[in-house]
Amino acid sequence: MKVVAAYLLAVLGGNTTPSAEDVKEILGSVGAEAEDDRIELLLSEVKGKDITELIASGREKFASVPSGGGAAMAVSAPAAGGAAPAAAAETKKEEKVEEKEESDDDMGFSLFD
Repeated sequence: MKVVAAYLLAVLGGNTTPSAEDVKEILGSVGAEAEDDRIELLLSEVKGKDITELIASGREKFASVPSGGGAAMAVSAPAAGGAAPAAAAETKKEEKVEEKEESDDDMGFSLFD
């Protein structure tokens, strides 16, 4: 990821076709190690391609990947009914009471007495 980020920083800086040395220089400026094989792989994959088209293509591909969390939560909430939110509220109330009791316990003396 750091190689991709360095490449994109170079492109954002106005260099439409960053070289391996450009990427190494960016990585070196933040103290990151430059891995030659990864840099060369990235440069070979993006050679002759427009970066904005690559990003747009990646977004389309990423949008089709299921994320998993949203659908499961939506299904599990109605299945539990109204009891789950009430139980969560009771748990929060109990936690607040416990915290208050702990903070009132000063062991009978004060630090500044």
